[in-house]
Amino acid sequence: MKTFEPTDNPLLIAGPCSAETEKQLLETAQALASIPDVKVFRAGVWKPRSRPNSFQGRGAEALPWLKMVQDNFNLPVAVEVAEPEHIEMLYKYGIKIVWFGARTVSNPFSVQKLADALKGSNFSVMVKNPVYPDIELWSGTVERLLDNQLEDIAAIHRGFFPFEKSELRNTPMWEIPIEFRRRFPEIPMICDPSHIAGNKKYISDIAQRAFDLNFAGLMVEVHISPKAALSDSRQQLSPAEFFALIGSLTARNVQSEDADFKNHLEDLREKIDVIDFQLLELLSHRMKYVDEIGEYKKKNNVAVLQLKRWGRILESRLEQSNKAGLSKEFIKQLLELIHKESIARQTEIMKRTNRQ
Repeated sequence: MKTFEPTDNPLLIAGPCSAETEKQLLETAQALASIPDVKVFRAGVWKPRSRPNSFQGRGAEALPWLKMVQDNFNLPVAVEVAEPEHIEMLYKYGIKIVWFGARTVSNPFSVQKLADALKGSNFSVMVKNPVYPDIELWSGTVERLLDNQLEDIAAIHRGFFPFEKSELRNTPMWEIPIEFRRRFPEIPMICDPSHIAGNKKYISDIAQRAFDLNFAGLMVEVHISPKAALSDSRQQLSPAEFFALIGSLTARNVQSEDADFKNHLEDLREKIDVIDFQLLELLSHRMKYVDEIGEYKKKNNVAVLQLKRWGRILESRLEQSNKAGLSKEFIKQLLELIHKESIARQTEIMKRTNRQ
C-alpha cells in the first residue's frame, strides 16, 4: 500500500523539527505511537540553515536512531533530503519516505538531481512548496518526479516567505495550493501548519482551515520537550498538545449523500453560475469604455495613468463595499486587478496608434 493512498481519515505526520538525540526521538515516537491516526514520524536530519553557526542537524549520526523508531514503534520515518547521497544513506537504514524542502524546491538543478537519484525506486516523496509563491517551481518538481517513474507523491503546503511583516511565520496564500490541486487532482495536499504559524498558538486555526479546504492531512512538528528544542522551539507542540489539537479539529467530508443537501447545493451553485456570467458580461462592457477612453486620451495627448481619478475610484468603491457587507481588502484587490488590466489595455492602444 502506498503511503499517500487516499483514505477516509486524514493522514497525520508528526515528529520533531530536528533529530537531536536518541532519547529525544524515542520518547517522542513512543508518545506519538499511542495516537492511532499518526501514520508517519517526521524528523529533520540535514537542516538547511541561513547562518553557518546555526544547528544544522545530526546528519548520518541520527539515522540509526530513526531506524530504531521504525523498528520499535512500527512508525515509518520521513526525512528531508537535499543531496543524492542523503537518499543512498536513508536506503541503507530502510527509510523510504523523503521530503524536498522549500529551499530545494526553489532550485530546479537540485530537484533534478534528486529526482534522477530516486528514479524508478519505491520511495514515497513529499514536495514542499518553494520559499516564494511560484507555482511553476512547485509543479515542475512534481513533473520531474513523475518523469522519473515516482508514483507515491504528496504535496506539502508550508506557506510562503512574507514580503510584509506578519504575525505568521509564512503567508498561507491558500489560492496557490488550491491551484496546485486543480493541476494535480490525484496528488494529496498536506498542510504544514507549524511552518505557516511559526508559533504554536496559531497552529489550531491554520490546521482547521486546511481541513475546511479538504486537505488530505497534516504535517505537525511535535517534540517531547519543545522548550528545549535546538531548532524552531516556538512552533513545536508537546505530544499532549498535539493530541489535544487533533481532538479539537473537525475533518470535513468531500460530499454528502443527503438528497436535500445535494439539491439545495446545486440550486445555489446554479445561481452563482448565473451571477458569474453576468459579472463577466459587465466586465466586458466596462473594458469597452476603458478602450474608448484610451482612444480619446491618445487623440488629446493625455497620459494613461490618472492618479486623482484612481484615488477617487478607490475611495468611493471601498466606501460602498462597506455598505454592501463586502471585505474592503477583497474589493481593493479586485479593483487593483481591474485597474491593472485597464492600464495595460490603454497602453496597448497608445502603442498601436503610434505604429499606424
